[in-house]
Amino acid sequence: MELTESGFIIGGLYSPRGERPEDFGRKNVGDSFSKSFFKLHELLLCLLGQIQIQRAVLEMFFFKSHLAVGLLSLSVAATSWIVPGAVWTDTKGQKIDAHGGGIVKVGSTFYWSGQSASNAETPYMYSSTDLLNWTPLGAQAKISGMWRPKIAKPNGSFWIYGQVNRLVQPLESSRMVGGYQPHGSGEHLPPSGYTYSDTGMFQDPKDGTWYILTSADHNNVQINKINSDGTVGNRVGNLAAGAYEAPGMFNADGTYYLIVSGKTGWRGNPNQMFYSNSLSGPWNGPHSVAPGSSNTYGAQNTFELVIEGTKQTTYIYMGDLWDSHGGSSSNYLWLPMSVDTSAKSVTLNYHSMWTVDVNTGEIKFPSTKKRHEAEEANLFGRAAISVCDHCLTKKSVHKIDHESEVVFENVTGTGAPEWVSFHYTVNDPTAGEACIYVNGQPALNISDMNSYAGYHQTVPVQLTLQPGDTNTIKFAAVGSSDFEVSLDGIELHE
Repeated sequence: MELTESGFIIGGLYSPRGERPEDFGRKNVGDSFSKSFFKLHELLLCLLGQIQIQRAVLEMFFFKSHLAVGLLSLSVAATSWIVPGAVWTDTKGQKIDAHGGGIVKVGSTFYWSGQSASNAETPYMYSSTDLLNWTPLGAQAKISGMWRPKIAKPNGSFWIYGQVNRLVQPLESSRMVGGYQPHGSGEHLPPSGYTYSDTGMFQDPKDGTWYILTSADHNNVQINKINSDGTVGNRVGNLAAGAYEAPGMFNADGTYYLIVSGKTGWRGNPNQMFYSNSLSGPWNGPHSVAPGSSNTYGAQNTFELVIEGTKQTTYIYMGDLWDSHGGSSSNYLWLPMSVDTSAKSVTLNYHSMWTVDVNTGEIKFPSTKKRHEAEEANLFGRAAISVCDHCLTKKSVHKIDHESEVVFENVTGTGAPEWVSFHYTVNDPTAGEACIYVNGQPALNISDMNSYAGYHQTVPVQLTLQPGDTNTIKFAAVGSSDFEVSLDGIELHE
């Protein structure tokens, strides 16, 4: 979606989520298993590791130590890749907190707005010129409990629309960043005075008209025009095809594509797509956007971003990977979409690491700098080499339990933050998880760095290794006595 100087958006849209009692219980694909399965000494080890990590951070800050350590990056480095499920930090090194959000573009700058889960659902904003490195712009209004805030520009002012107490609350400002004030009180949805939960925003590229999308009462996904004075106007269309929420929309070659999720609280479900030649309908669907068994890779739709590049147009699905209560440990899933305008199909293309050139629209992927096979590492405990049909070398190390280790030696690092992919599977992601130890430092749980730990076979995490080939990475498991991991290998990326 591009917001031009005249106030028009080209391409994509948004969607929001309200807090309801039935929402509590949504499980993130990366939620940790019950701690009751852990042995006491394993719990103490992980807790001690976290304390020592915090101490190391403070020591580096106050004493300006330049020693490279094999931990998560302790300095702010430029982000090179979009990594679904991984903790995404801003240019100050803080975790990005803009859930249920959307993106607009002014000139060459993208603005990402969303609810701050760690600040009472206050609308927060970030800016970027490459969709990778985001500068925090802080809270945009003195309001809390606003779910899925989205930006629009139906007149000379800038507006944010979000759900507060199940009503539409408009906020108005004379500028893009900051100064947003409530414009009147919360509004019911015309024409029936419905309340709602989730909000989306769409500007029709045909004429520049703004529309607010809502998951309204009685399982109605409504499309209402936004009036020139910023109020919510007439309903121009609706979808009454079942229990759907989190609406998002984009237009491709004259066809409107509406993406929604089911209503399963904070748990993932198969998001669906409907299409129509008119906002008034009829809407054809539902159609799957990802394999049903993946539950949309554990995510819920929030926004569809369209990059109209010089070489190709790229469509991006933006989703939230919610934790069990929609809190601050939630992460993000951004994926490119294949849109077949002839077949009227939309498909999410899953990649563990990728990026888009915001000028050309081209999708790029990282190359592998060095791969270390698990069967060539040092094995301890019950860890043993076995046949693996899907593995690159047809071998892997299995039976890695709480008493076993796989140790990779002579791993080459740069001294700067870099991405390392761990290729592994577990027998039960709710019964345990993988830990890593870098250069003898305290244990790091992979799930603390990437929500997909234990659920996807490739899990990238960002580490800072010492420069040179003297690094050691130890891979281990913690959990119940019957929890086991099979490790294929690790890859360091360019």
